[in-house]
Amino acid sequence: MVRLNDTGRVEGGTEPSQHGKVPAVTLGFWIIKILATTLGETGGDAVTMSMNLGYLVGTLIFSAIFVVAIVLQMSAKRFHPFLYWFVIVATTTVGTTLADFADRSLGIGYPGGSLLLMSLLAASFGLWYRTLGTVSVVSVASPAAEAFYWITIMFSQTLGTALGDWVADSGLGYGGGAIVFGAAIAASAAVYYWTGLSRTALFWTVFVLTRPLGATVGDYLDKPIDQGGLALSRYTASIGLAVVILLLLIVLPQQPTSNAGQAGH
Repeated sequence: MVRLNDTGRVEGGTEPSQHGKVPAVTLGFWIIKILATTLGETGGDAVTMSMNLGYLVGTLIFSAIFVVAIVLQMSAKRFHPFLYWFVIVATTTVGTTLADFADRSLGIGYPGGSLLLMSLLAASFGLWYRTLGTVSVVSVASPAAEAFYWITIMFSQTLGTALGDWVADSGLGYGGGAIVFGAAIAASAAVYYWTGLSRTALFWTVFVLTRPLGATVGDYLDKPIDQGGLALSRYTASIGLAVVILLLLIVLPQQPTSNAGQAGH
């Protein structure tokens, strides 16, 4: 079995490259991640609701885009910021439509959908750890690690949509839901700075939480006023978010993770 030790070096196999194919975890990373998840919500709703294509057709469209994006990402030999974030946005849009299809069209409901996706996410983490011995982002420098990384992200993005809708529908509304998830992220940041808890566990905790935050913010932007939203055009909101993300990628150059220097993430 191929395993990576705490420094990201392979035990009993071919050693991965010193640089991974995912970005280093910085403040800029988290800002773009939240914007990307918000774009996934408004973009997904634009296709399924504004275009009246429905959740199933929307899921098929975004799944096709995701397949193309992930093939390009997996085929790349090194980290490409724009390609990486294109894949992230693809996972958020397909996650939005897939969760809505399961929760609403199939009648599973928000609690059932959330529990199912939590189980799938836990299984993904378990299999990843059992296979490679770590779920740290600095290990994402081999095809196997990258495959586990993107599978896990897909489950987390879909789960985040279901969680965001569940909390918002519980009576808190979209604004209240955004506050809840924003507070949870802030609490996780405090734990990061003031305790010695696993950086890998904290990373994935915040990564998962950014999705329902983006989902509730996205819904808050484009849902009708009588439903607690701002009634902004989904097209306008999506284009605006995409432009901001592109600008941030230009002004905030990103570097890939390094096996040598970031083992603590």
